[in-house]
Amino acid sequence: MASTNQSPFYQKAELNFLSAKTDEDKLHWLEEMIKECPKHKSAEKMLANLKTRRIKLIEKIEKIKKVKSSGKSSKETIKKHDMQLVLIGFTNSGKSSILKALTNTYPKISEAKFTTQAPMQGILDYQGVQIQIIDQPSLKHENFDIGLVNNTDLVLIIVTNISEIQEIEPSLVKFKGKKIIVFNKIDLLTDNEIRKVSETLKTKKYNFVLVSLAENKGFSELKNKIFSGFKFLRIYLKEPGKAPSNSPMIIKPPATIKDIAEKISKQLSQSIKEIHIWGPSSKFPNQKVGLNHELKDQDIIEFKTR
Repeated sequence: MASTNQSPFYQKAELNFLSAKTDEDKLHWLEEMIKECPKHKSAEKMLANLKTRRIKLIEKIEKIKKVKSSGKSSKETIKKHDMQLVLIGFTNSGKSSILKALTNTYPKISEAKFTTQAPMQGILDYQGVQIQIIDQPSLKHENFDIGLVNNTDLVLIIVTNISEIQEIEPSLVKFKGKKIIVFNKIDLLTDNEIRKVSETLKTKKYNFVLVSLAENKGFSELKNKIFSGFKFLRIYLKEPGKAPSNSPMIIKPPATIKDIAEKISKQLSQSIKEIHIWGPSSKFPNQKVGLNHELKDQDIIEFKTR
């Protein structure tokens, strides 16, 4: 909600609304915004939008109250995969379109503001690994979940203007993982503007990619940067006398064979008779090793059990 040409009372109410921690507080300040919103004809649309948001917020509060009284969780749980990234950006930055371009998901895409109302997830299948990508409501939306951002492995910051990066960064102060700036909609810029954006981002030493959904530009580079942004090992399992699996297990380094065994099953490490290994961490193919052998990316392990 823009606060341009609004009274100081409206602007204060809007700031309090955006920083409110509970839905009840949001409702209080939203009602103040409605009260302070100008009533002349040019502000009719804004006032209508505020009233619509008030109705939706009241419905949400009532729904949560009913769920709490029934003892059920009010928020859908998203199970974290071994490799997860979250998209973050302002409304109309193109987050949902990027989710669609990278994954097997078909989110609702619209020119209207705040189209994404709840987290959506999809899978990017790249070089044999599956990466979970989550798009959530935009910054300044009441359903934006900072906890989801703080607990992920990688964040894609979706922007269409360099100034947006500084606006988003305060929301990432508790995030400790890697960040990739995705400058979207470069098809709307001239070649000279694109060059200036690229040079500015390089000067600021950002890890970035310039993309265009309309022209399908930058997505190969983006996928590679996403893949490189994770610290992980791909470990392939094989059964005696058979070829290794095509789908690797993913584990964060440093990791030993015991870590892999316990990830499969807590009891497996106790029933192993022999371990053979191929790949970067082996001294020679089919090397016999112990549980404490440290793994490297793309190792192949064969377990023989009792």
